[in-house]
Amino acid sequence: MSYQSDILDKLGLTSPIIQAPMAGVSTPEMAAAVSNAGGLGSMGLGASSVTGAREMIHQAKALTGRAFNVNVFCHRPALSNPEKETAWSALLASEFDRFHASPPAQLTEVYMSFLKNDAMFEMLLNERPAVVSFHFGLPREVQIKALKQRGIILLATATNLEEAKQIEAAGIDAVVAQGWEAGGHRGCFDDRTGDDQNGTFALVRILTRNLTVPVIAAGGIMDGAGICAALGLGAVAAQLGTAFIACDESAASIGYRNALAGPGAYHTSMTRVISGRPARCLANRFTEWGKLIAAEKVPDYPVTYDAGKALNAAALAGEEPGYGAYWAGQGAPLSRPMSTTQLMHNLVMEINDPLNF
Repeated sequence: MSYQSDILDKLGLTSPIIQAPMAGVSTPEMAAAVSNAGGLGSMGLGASSVTGAREMIHQAKALTGRAFNVNVFCHRPALSNPEKETAWSALLASEFDRFHASPPAQLTEVYMSFLKNDAMFEMLLNERPAVVSFHFGLPREVQIKALKQRGIILLATATNLEEAKQIEAAGIDAVVAQGWEAGGHRGCFDDRTGDDQNGTFALVRILTRNLTVPVIAAGGIMDGAGICAALGLGAVAAQLGTAFIACDESAASIGYRNALAGPGAYHTSMTRVISGRPARCLANRFTEWGKLIAAEKVPDYPVTYDAGKALNAAALAGEEPGYGAYWAGQGAPLSRPMSTTQLMHNLVMEINDPLNF
């Protein structure tokens, strides 16, 4: 399959390693360090303003002359449901009460979907990052066409074969196969229609046997052994997120880092209550509370996130770190705190000699 090296060659990668574009965690310094080490560094722009996103791109360009990836969210815009949102705030009130605080008077859509964000689209056309990736679905056809005309390589996340086939049909250059093990938000196109919960390796094998575009493995991969296993199943590269959270260049808070190093790393939980979409998080007080909540009670993403962020802020003010959105995959106990450059060095060594690690 000649494509297996083509996309890596186009990007000038010397290692089949992609650092996941974790919004709120990845930084220009991290992305640049990964790219300078021969992988593909990434930055999550889905939670950023256009001005902030442009500045992150400029910072990364100043730190590396190599390719890097920027990621945007293509979620369905939230449907306003005042009755449901009011009920949700009332349900959360007892948790806010712990910290002598109240839920927001009105919940808002804190992140604009790329589907509607023409200013972000125009900025990306002007800045021309080497790679743009999409999560929660696909952008409009006109957006895909325009980005490709600028010579930008496009990636998109799939959690099953149907989504992957839509990605391939849309002309996207490669599919990121996100397994159930992965940390952070599930990339489901429609999170309300069920989830097959495919594991990373099963999903990679299914996709590589049914697609003509390259497949990138994502979910639960923390070291060279995992990368080699993914490559052995036909993936062209592996995307690692949780492995980079504890790196020096990460924007993860002290509470996040402590949680990653604690017992919660062994008990990650898929929860909807923090943001409104299913996402894998380190076990904490928020995820424990969420186990008792029926999915149909949770408002749309990202409206729910407005309440989740407010609750975490109130908790932190009360010196309680257990309500953070500490996204992490099932490989969290294998996390290794160090610089991004050192982690990349270790990963490359492990790929080249997996039996000794």
